Amino acid sequence: MIVVDGDKCTGCGVCVKACSFDALELVEKLAVFDDGKCTYCGVCISACPTDAIDMERKPQTADVSAYKGIWVFAEQNGGKLKNVVFELLGKGKEIAEELGEELCAVLVGNKVEYLPKVLASYGADKVYMIDGEVFENYSTDGYKSAISMLITKHKPNILLFGATHVGRDLAPTVAAHLGLGLTADCTGLSIVEDKYLLQTRPAFGGNLMADILTPDTRPQMATVRPNVMKRPEPEEGRECKLVKEDFQINPRNIRTEILEVITGGVEGEKPVEEADIIISGGRGVGAPENFDMLKAVARSLKGTIGCSRPVVELGWMPKSRQVGQSGKTVSPTLYMACGISGAIQHRVGIRNSDIIIAINKDREAPIFELANLGVIGDIFKILPLLASELEKKSE
Repeated sequence: MIVVDGDKCTGCGVCVKACSFDALELVEKLAVFDDGKCTYCGVCISACPTDAIDMERKPQTADVSAYKGIWVFAEQNGGKLKNVVFELLGKGKEIAEELGEELCAVLVGNKVEYLPKVLASYGADKVYMIDGEVFENYSTDGYKSAISMLITKHKPNILLFGATHVGRDLAPTVAAHLGLGLTADCTGLSIVEDKYLLQTRPAFGGNLMADILTPDTRPQMATVRPNVMKRPEPEEGRECKLVKEDFQINPRNIRTEILEVITGGVEGEKPVEEADIIISGGRGVGAPENFDMLKAVARSLKGTIGCSRPVVELGWMPKSRQVGQSGKTVSPTLYMACGISGAIQHRVGIRNSDIIIAINKDREAPIFELANLGVIGDIFKILPLLASELEKKSE
């Protein structure tokens, strides 16, 4: 909660002007905040010239045994569920069975009433749905308020988000708002003694793996990287219980306005984490313009361009294309590594690929330890020939 020190507050009103949510007002020359409007953004704290405002986070005092259910945030965009949702439902089902609890999906959007059937087919026993025009597009404030209400009302034991752009924004906002713990970018989840959720994530650039527990707050929250959990096969015709919640939020309390939605990434390609075929380049490509060789192969195979961490650090490719433990974890049908030596962080990020082809001049390159097919040779000779042959076959 926000705390105002009456001895320090001068009633200057700077905090009132700084607040975007009308959550502060002056009462008898003292700043008073409205907890129902406050989003705990902290702007008033930094704006106060006398350091009279502070944020106090009280530890959760509720009985954690009262919290039941494994929840998965069913992220969707334009009515289409993200692939990571299905992966989390698969893992969530394992955890739910081990704990003897329900697997539930949390769905927020507009006109998404057809999605609970899809979620049920992937294992959801129950779907909590908030459907409204204000939730047509994702907003931090709107979705945070909706998810926080559901948590407060229904008390889940575990809540999982995909480590997508939305998940990485929403999960910490909800955690901060409710004073909960959160482990970000997990690559492993399991149940340990005392029925705690053990959350495993890479640390120090992927050089170490950290195991984290959240014993004192509920729900136990984590964001999980896409493509690290196995996607289950759907069970057609499976049904679930649907709980519709009528939740309203004043549009004035949403600080962002969507002006335009632009789809597609580099040259309209799929994001690497969603691609079936990835042609990836490392420092051995030599220069940014040499990625044209990889793009020629990718075009013929309808693939996506990826890269290793050194390529991003050199400024040759954007961070969104980085594959590996410190970038995007991928699981394509085909991953082709060109001029990539294969540091452990990169290999961990691609190990779920169906087929890995590596092309490198160094026969001792670690990437060959993981590759299904290794080609020892010069990419500047091999890739143009490959692109030419693929182009002939597509004619």
